[in-house]
Amino acid sequence: MMVAKSTVKEEALQKIKVTKTTHSRLSEVDFNNLVFGKKYADHMLVADFDGKEWKNAEILPFQNFSVSPSNAAWHYGQAIFEGIKAYKDPQDNPMIFRPYDNYRRFNTSAERMGMPEVPEWLFIGGMDMLIDLDRNWIPTGEGCSLYLRPFMIAADEFIGVRPSDTYRFAIINSPSGPYFNKPIKLLVQDKYVRAFPGGVGYAKAAGNYGGTMYPTMQAKKQGYDQILWVDGYEHKYLQECGTMNVFVIIGNTAITPDLAQGTILEGVTRASVIDLLKDLGLTVEERPVSIDEVVTAYKNGSLREVFGTGTAAALAYVEQLDYLDTQIKLDTTTYKTAAEVIRRLDAIRTGRAEDTRNWNYHVGEK
Repeated sequence: MMVAKSTVKEEALQKIKVTKTTHSRLSEVDFNNLVFGKKYADHMLVADFDGKEWKNAEILPFQNFSVSPSNAAWHYGQAIFEGIKAYKDPQDNPMIFRPYDNYRRFNTSAERMGMPEVPEWLFIGGMDMLIDLDRNWIPTGEGCSLYLRPFMIAADEFIGVRPSDTYRFAIINSPSGPYFNKPIKLLVQDKYVRAFPGGVGYAKAAGNYGGTMYPTMQAKKQGYDQILWVDGYEHKYLQECGTMNVFVIIGNTAITPDLAQGTILEGVTRASVIDLLKDLGLTVEERPVSIDEVVTAYKNGSLREVFGTGTAAALAYVEQLDYLDTQIKLDTTTYKTAAEVIRRLDAIRTGRAEDTRNWNYHVGEK
């Protein structure tokens, strides 16, 4: 149960020590040429779980961790993370987009991976304090943002197969440009599988991404940008598009895979796009969607748009989709629905449009 923002902030201020940097690296960053995930802001948040409670919470200058070679996270994969973005409104005030949704999902991932819950004062209150301190790192260029990466790793120095007793939680920040700067080409993967029912596909666990590296490398050698993942039983039902949720628009209906099987991530951008699609008058269906249905729609001319959504990419147009001996080519210059969705989403996230759903978290306010 969420508590009042003022109470969360008060608890965070009481429990989190702040050590400011004596040498800002802000002048070293070219904000006109930002590459996603390459530069990091001056400060980070760290805290440790000792088996009973979270302690030693501190905002301090960005620095390396000292970790034992026997650290349990290296050996058994107890590691989870989130991706969140911060923007500035026209009055230069920092805002974080839907952090409570990420907070809930983070603890869902923690539960699935046998890790402790992170309290609200640490995740939300600590993030507020951190972004308030690093507010000058938030870029304001088109398609740019401050990307926030909360994560948690096992901390036991023990190479026995069991859940760790101790953990480290941290948040780092990266001023970033667009993740994709052009439409993408997808290979429908009919051999390798990202997730099965009963697995951890719905959790933002590090291992989910590690397992996709090799197939994605092979796809890129063939000229594709990402993989369109399908189910592991019939190899035909859509799951995720690279590291994004996927949407197809057939006629006046937008279809995206449902969450029932626990094989895809409950994307925050996904949820936002669903609301905005409904605002535009489209019917939105969350249900199983097969690659055969997509191919049929393409052949009869009713397939209008295909795109991926995610925090890093926001919304990525798909211009080509290859499945076995079938190639789907789409003219992304005609993507009116996706274009309007991302226009509205960007306007809300940057405070240029009314935030009627209270998606934005205003940093520094009580």
